[in-house]
Amino acid sequence: MDPQDQLRFRDFVDARWGTLLRLANLLTGGDPHEAEDLVQTALMKALGRWRHIDDPEGYVRKVMYRHQVSRWRLRRPHREPTFDASRTVWREEGTADGTADADLRITMAGALARLTPRQRTMLVLRYFEDLSESEVAAALGCSVGTVRSTTHRSLARLRTLAPELDARRPAAATDPDRPANGTAPKGAHA
Repeated sequence: MDPQDQLRFRDFVDARWGTLLRLANLLTGGDPHEAEDLVQTALMKALGRWRHIDDPEGYVRKVMYRHQVSRWRLRRPHREPTFDASRTVWREEGTADGTADADLRITMAGALARLTPRQRTMLVLRYFEDLSESEVAAALGCSVGTVRSTTHRSLARLRTLAPELDARRPAAATDPDRPANGTAPKGAHA
């Protein structure tokens, strides 16, 4: 690797380390050691191909997704992960001390940590990474139907594990033909 490529790689790591670590923290269920290992593994794979990569962040993220999928596909006895809120490394960008909605982040992190790795990965890619169903399917090497069904089951389990998250959801937009109390308007057939 020539000195210019080394400098470009260092600049990339310096600029994107925090963002990549937050993603890895979500993917691993809040374990900071596993999160760092995941980022470092992805960066090492990127380093070997650095000269040929057009979109470094996209490449590193895809390596992280796939490596995490490989980890949950390994057949290991399932154990319920423990969650220690004091060990989370999440920080909201734009806040000076990272305390905005801390209780929501702790609740979400705890609930995500108790999902299976497969469920957690699907939800992180769909809702935290904001990938479409087809993009998630391509990244994980599965069908769009699998993404849909796993996401649906994962959300149901998340609601069971942390019902207080449902209470914090913004009210759904109301249908102009349906009153806010959920009943059909006069003269309408339900």
